[in-house]
Order: sequence, then C-alpha cells, then structure tokens
Amino acid sequence: MKVGIVALIGRPNAGKSTLLNNLLGHKVSITSPKPQTTRFNIQAVYEEDRGQIVFVDTPGIFSKVEDSLARKINLRAEEGVQNIDVIVYLVDHTRKRDVEENRALGIVRKVKAPKLLVINKIDVRDPSYLVQYKFMEEEFDKTIHLSAFTGKNIPQLLDAVFELLPERAEPLVDTKTIPQPGINLDSKTFISEIIREKAFLFLRREVPYTLTSVVDEVIERDNGALYIKARILTSADRYKSMIIGKSGVMIKEISQASRKELETASNKKVFLELTVETDPHWVDYV
Repeated sequence: MKVGIVALIGRPNAGKSTLLNNLLGHKVSITSPKPQTTRFNIQAVYEEDRGQIVFVDTPGIFSKVEDSLARKINLRAEEGVQNIDVIVYLVDHTRKRDVEENRALGIVRKVKAPKLLVINKIDVRDPSYLVQYKFMEEEFDKTIHLSAFTGKNIPQLLDAVFELLPERAEPLVDTKTIPQPGINLDSKTFISEIIREKAFLFLRREVPYTLTSVVDEVIERDNGALYIKARILTSADRYKSMIIGKSGVMIKEISQASRKELETASNKKVFLELTVETDPHWVDYV
C-alpha cells in the first residue's frame, strides 16, 4: 500500500486548512479570512483503498516576525515540513507574489522530498496573478489547479500524492484506535479551536491577534448533553471590552456560533459557558 506523510505549506490564507477539511470530508482545521488562524501543525489521517496519508496542515509563513507569536508560528511551519514524504505547496493566484511567498518558497526549496505545486482558488477568475507564479512549475514534480473551497480537482491532487508516496507494508496510524481524523487534537483542543475561529470571524480586524481560547472543562451529563466551560484570553482590557461587546452582544454571538458548530460536530446538545479574561501573557500558552 502507499503510505506517507504529506505537508501542506504556503503563505497565510492560501487555503491550506480549507483544502485539508475538503480532503477529509469534514472539519479538522479552523478557517477564517484573517492570517494567524492556524497556529500549530495539525495532523490528520486520510485513508482509502490505495493507502493512508497523514496530512500536516502547517501555519502560514509570515514575512515579518515582529512579535513572539509570529516567531512561534514560523518555526512550527518549518518543523512541519521535516521528515515528510511529499510536500504540497499552495499558491493563491488571486494575490500578488510578495515577500511572504518568497519566504515560503525558500523553505520548500530546502525540502528534499517530492513536491507538488497547487494553484488554489481557480473558482475565482479576477483578479489573477497567475503569470507571477508560472516560473515555479519547473521546480515541482507536478502542477495542479484546483479550488479548495468548491472541491474542484481535489481528486487529481490525491492521485498525484499517491503516485509520489512510497510503498509500505503497514499504515503509519492505526485508525481503529483513533476516534477522529485529527490525530494530534484532543477534544479540548478541538473545542478551543472552534471558539477561536468564531472569535476571528466576528471581531474587528485587529482584535483576533490579541486573543486565544482555553477550555477548562468538558462534562457529558447523564442525558448525553455536553457542558463546556471555556475562556477567551486577551492581552488588554480594551480588547476584552471589544470581545464582550456592548451589553454582552459580541460574546453572545461568538458563544452561539461556537455552540451550534459543536452540536453539529458532536451530534449532542451543547451548553457552553464562555467568559473573557485579560492575560497579557497568553502567548506563552500558545
């Protein structure tokens, strides 16, 4: 069987997490239009008759590392492409090539494994800067044009990945003992990521980069419902006020959206107690 580790890499918002979720058929990695959405390497298993793929969704590469969080994210992305079998490099053709793209490409060039170039967002025709990325094709084993959002041409990507993967006698992961495809996500981490995603989607541009979420308690009650106690941590009181919102409207919207998605994911009734705290050292926990 074909078995191996495949890293997804690219600059922020290239569509890596959306692609991973569509490859697996359901959500493992959170998404939002804002950079710094993915903050750590997420590993997930894809299996079919041809074999097993362990995908690694890496954080987007930043050109500027002016804060400790950005430094951590870049280091984790570089760690995610070590000891892999295939690298999938995503490019968003609707954005001009820039310093972030050059930095991401520089990391990919150091990897000795086979490489696939994926031109994402082909469902969007305008704007397009595809000509700026044409030179990359000769550096990769194959180029695939797809839409991570609509799923168009994702089967072609899987075909190309399986062609490049090595033959192995055994799978890397015993999926019979893994209840979900996200093999490095426990339930608290998954829940905290969903809450953070909703905060990113609802809040003003600058606020998401000042926060993280922490789940303190998950209890399944006798009636099968889940009780979740969680906190959003932010770096200053002014951000705390924005997250809570006037008369608590914003935190209520974040909580309701999180609860609905968690109910869909767990197929259980969910009660979410979500509070906001100021902690200037929250980056240390990420």
